[in-house]
Amino acid sequence: MVGGGQLARMTHQAAIALGQTLRVLATAPDEPAAQVTPDVVIGSHTDLEALRKVAEGAAVLTFDHEHVPGELLDKLVAEGVNVAPPPEALVHAQDKLVMRRRLEALGAAVPRFAEIRTVEELDAFAQRIAGPVVVKAVRGGYDGRGVRMARDPSHAREIAAGFLADGVQVMAEEHVRLRRELSALVARSPFGQGAAWPVVETVQRNGVCVLVIAPAPELSDDMASAAQQLALRLAAELGVVGVLAVELFETVGGDLLVNELAMRPHNSGHWTMDGARTSQFEQHLRAVLDYPLGDTAAVAPVTVMANVLGAPHGPAMSAMALDERLHHLFARMPDARVHLYGKAEWPGRKVGHVNLLGTDSADLAALRERAGLAAHWLSHAQWTDGWNPHG
Repeated sequence: MVGGGQLARMTHQAAIALGQTLRVLATAPDEPAAQVTPDVVIGSHTDLEALRKVAEGAAVLTFDHEHVPGELLDKLVAEGVNVAPPPEALVHAQDKLVMRRRLEALGAAVPRFAEIRTVEELDAFAQRIAGPVVVKAVRGGYDGRGVRMARDPSHAREIAAGFLADGVQVMAEEHVRLRRELSALVARSPFGQGAAWPVVETVQRNGVCVLVIAPAPELSDDMASAAQQLALRLAAELGVVGVLAVELFETVGGDLLVNELAMRPHNSGHWTMDGARTSQFEQHLRAVLDYPLGDTAAVAPVTVMANVLGAPHGPAMSAMALDERLHHLFARMPDARVHLYGKAEWPGRKVGHVNLLGTDSADLAALRERAGLAAHWLSHAQWTDGWNPHG
């Protein structure tokens, strides 16, 4: 697996149960996956020799991020390496403009967009859509990075000019009027088998996912089925092998628009580790190894996943170590399923997540509140409701 982050770490956990050994390409020995797997190559994903080394003798080469240059992957394929997903599929998760154009050609609904090579082209696009504009870097952005919401046409020009001056390829999109964001997570094997998990709602803050609700509440069966079928169709049309996350906008008018694609395990699928019969990490391995895919059914009426994000003040301000915070959390919420990534705590950094399973979807509000309390406690060492374990 190229990349030594938390996705590789959790894929390693799934590999153990399947009797597999996961070799990871990490940039440093203290990366999350490098801490736990015995088979580590230290190097860069932009170094062909490092990629060759991690792929040597492997059944398949896969990814915990999409940032490997396509030309290097093409060389590996030419040398006989089994790359999954293949480079011709992965490019649609690497290049937003390629993705938008291909999805549009396939008849999938997307926000109106345009390539921007000059600020004059941006002006023309803004006039055409007659509404707010989002300016994006075509490559390299994630968790809100490289995506800027323009306040007005002048601000849009300023953003685009800054990107272009730095040699960044730019595109613009209409700012969609949202009801909420959804994610349709599926998997596809080389044999062509597909499997879809329940569609989830994702809650974002400052461009970063903070909460996932599975299944998405108040989503009609018809719309949920349409989202799953769309994701399965895109996986087949694009030739995806492995897990595919199709991030969707549900508009105020009730339409579904494709926002982003990710061809790897995804933050919106972390709930599956405790809330589904087959986790996304096991399923990704099954898919890339061409095993029959696992059952994706939910094991509880509702699961809420909350990301643990580093506190704004940083860990130095807290006298309570993470281990002690975990102790207190379990004392209050013995049903909390905690997954920590072994990462240093930085402001806003994803350092773990918490899953809580509910026995009744009617209790969703209480479950959301508990998940938020748990995640905030783990990052801040503060109970926002004033709970005192010694009171």
